[in-house]
This record gives sequence, C-alpha cells and structure tokens, in this order.
Amino acid sequence: MPISTFKGGIHPPYRKLSKDEKIEFAPLPDRVFLFLTQSAGAPPKRLVEQGQDVKTGQKIAEISGFISSNLHSPITGVVREIKKMTHHIYGKPDEVIVIERTGEDEWEKMEEMDWKDLESKVIIERIKEAGIVGLGGAAFPTHVKLTPPKDKKIDTLIINGAECEPYLTIDHRLMLEKAEEIVEGIRIISKVLGNPRVMIGIEDNKMDAVDEMKKHAEKYGMEVFPLKTKYPQGSEKHLIKVLTGREVPSGGLPLDVGVVVQNVGTALAVKEAVVNGKPLIERGLTITGGGVKEKKNVVARIGTQIEDLINFAGGFVGNVKRIVLGGPMMGIAIPNTTLPIVKGTSGILVLTEEEIDRGVKRNCINCGRCVEVCPMNLMPNRLYKLTYMKRYDQAYEEGLFDCIECGSCTYICPSKIDHVKFIKLGKRVYSALRRGKK
Repeated sequence: MPISTFKGGIHPPYRKLSKDEKIEFAPLPDRVFLFLTQSAGAPPKRLVEQGQDVKTGQKIAEISGFISSNLHSPITGVVREIKKMTHHIYGKPDEVIVIERTGEDEWEKMEEMDWKDLESKVIIERIKEAGIVGLGGAAFPTHVKLTPPKDKKIDTLIINGAECEPYLTIDHRLMLEKAEEIVEGIRIISKVLGNPRVMIGIEDNKMDAVDEMKKHAEKYGMEVFPLKTKYPQGSEKHLIKVLTGREVPSGGLPLDVGVVVQNVGTALAVKEAVVNGKPLIERGLTITGGGVKEKKNVVARIGTQIEDLINFAGGFVGNVKRIVLGGPMMGIAIPNTTLPIVKGTSGILVLTEEEIDRGVKRNCINCGRCVEVCPMNLMPNRLYKLTYMKRYDQAYEEGLFDCIECGSCTYICPSKIDHVKFIKLGKRVYSALRRGKK
C-alpha cells in the first residue's frame, strides 16, 4: 500500500508512451555544442582554445566558484569554434564550445576507485572532478549538496525515483535496467554523508521499478516506498514531507531538516564516476510525444543537437506545434532544434497541436481551483494578479518565492491563465530590483 500523500496536486494524463522502451545509446554526434553553464551557480572557466584537439572525458572547463561544476569533452575531436549564444535554459548569453568529432572515442578517464576504503573527502573530490550535477532537473552541483555545513546534521538520504512529470520515463527504465549500479551509487553517497537512513521513493504506477529496487537495495538496509501517483510528488519538499513528515521551512533547504535528496540518475552518475572513472559526458533522457515517430529512452552525449536525437527517433510526424526540453509541466519550450541538450535535460517532447491546445485566455473568475491544487498552500490567483499589476513587494510578502513553479495552477485553470509565467517573471523582477537597491 502506498503511504500518505500531500495536500493539493493534480492528476494529469501521464502519457508514459515510452515506459516499455529499453534504453538505447544514441549515435555519436558529428558535432557538439557545449554551453559553459551546465549547472546552477557560476559558469566554469574555459581551458581550451579554438583549434585544440580534445579527447573524450578531457576536462575543458574548470570550476570557478563554490557553486560551479567542471565540464568535459563528450567526444574526441577538435575545438572548431568558441562563440556566444543565448542559453535556452537560463535565458542569457553564454559561451559555447563547438567540438567537431574526428573519430571514435579516445578516452581520458580518471583512475578507477575501490570506494569502500576511501575517506569521504576523497570521494567528494572525485564527484567534483567528474562534473556531476543533479540529473532530476535542477542541475545543482552534487559535490556541494554532499558537503553540508558542519552545523547541519544529516540523518536521512532520500533517493527520488518518483518521476512524476507526464511523458518522462528515463528514470523508470534506469531503475529497471540499472538498479544494481544505482544502489551502489546510493551506497557511495550514503558513505559520504555518514551512513544516514536511506529512503527510496517511487510512484506506485511503477511497481516493477519498486520491486527491482527492493531486490537490490533492501539487503543494504535501504527502504523502498511506493508513493501515491500524484503530481508534483517528485518535488523535493513534498518527497521529504511524505516520507519523513518533516516540513522544509519557507526559504529553507532540505538540509535544514536533516535531509539530502538525490535523483536515481545522479546516483548512477556517481557510481560511474567513482567506480569506473567516468566523468559526466552523457545522460539518459526520454524522446517522446505525438509528433515524433518512435518513442525512445536514450543515453546521449551532452551537447548533442536536438535535431540529431529527433532524427534518431525516426523524425517528425503529424502536426508538430511545440518542442519542450524536460517535462510538459516544468519544461522549457525551445525555438529550434539546432540547440543542444545540456546536463539537466531529462527529455525531449515533440508535441502536436492536440497535445497542447489550451484554448483562449480569459479573465480570472475567482473559482479557487488553483488554490485547491497548489501543493505549497499558496494563492496562485493572488500572485498572478499582484505580479501582473507589478506589485512585486506585496507578492513577495504573500509567498512569491515559496512557489516551486510546478504548473498545477496553470494546468487546472478554466480561464487558461498562465500563472507560472507571471510568477517566474515576478521573481526575476523582484530580485533585479533588490540588487539595484544594494
């Protein structure tokens, strides 16, 4: 039986069209386009120049601050160009390294490790060196997350296997196909954190994954919990609330309540970095939607152009209206398919007009549905109106930054109002105004 759930949330059509498709390796791209900014925090400092030869796994950009991550070449080739482009995730100009492949992989791997006898600081340094970031969407540098302040006692490690976004199935497939490796990655993370209680949360629409993870995890004292299928179950704060009963305070972090949360894909990447000496040069993602011929779960090199992956999935079919990176609820629509995937790309959705038809926006009728479904107990209708009227200080006082941008309010709204769009804008404007006053 699934354990208790959180207040609010929604049940969108899950459309897990690719859940039975085994993971495939996408072909090596002829060119990769690597934004320096691949994670939260400061962009790394570039180490290569135009015309320079690089090997697969070679570090090409180095951490430039406490919250930053290394970047490695995903292919063997030559740096053809270094240019500025607008980052399609962060919305600002960023430097891009363009590498042209000259042959098959010639690896520059790190030394393989037997982690069981290593000190935690050595393991953290390897995770840092490998450029591992959270692969559940936020792309926060993993070595930072595993280095909590000394005054924060971590007693619980939660592994997020919920994958609550519609369409996305890559985490589901990873748990079915690579459970043993994921569990080893969890054991490594647990060691670094001082061996806290380990709780693995998986939505109950993936009971085959629950069973597979139990088979490999329970012998190490880890607990696997089936969670009620409801969006946004995979949100860090709601996963913590459901599994531990603890509530992350407003403006706080999971470590404030003694918890660290990691995604199953991140655990796998940690295992590969520590045990196999492999930096983060590729990731798993789902290619799906009504506008692509074949639904696939793939492992693709970072920097691969989206058009290459769509072609690998058989190309476009039907009336394609929008392409989204990530899930349909929190993903980002992109203007063209020449853009590359980044470390945080969990899916490529090729959506038809029928899949995204929202109708015509009308005035708010104060029905309260958005308030009912908000998992953060906010009033999205109020936040929308306040940001629309540019009353940012008042929006801040009413919980603007507590919004997790899950999109439940926008989904449920009968007036087709895009609350999240205005809330995101309000956050950016408020932050900019605050910086201007300093």
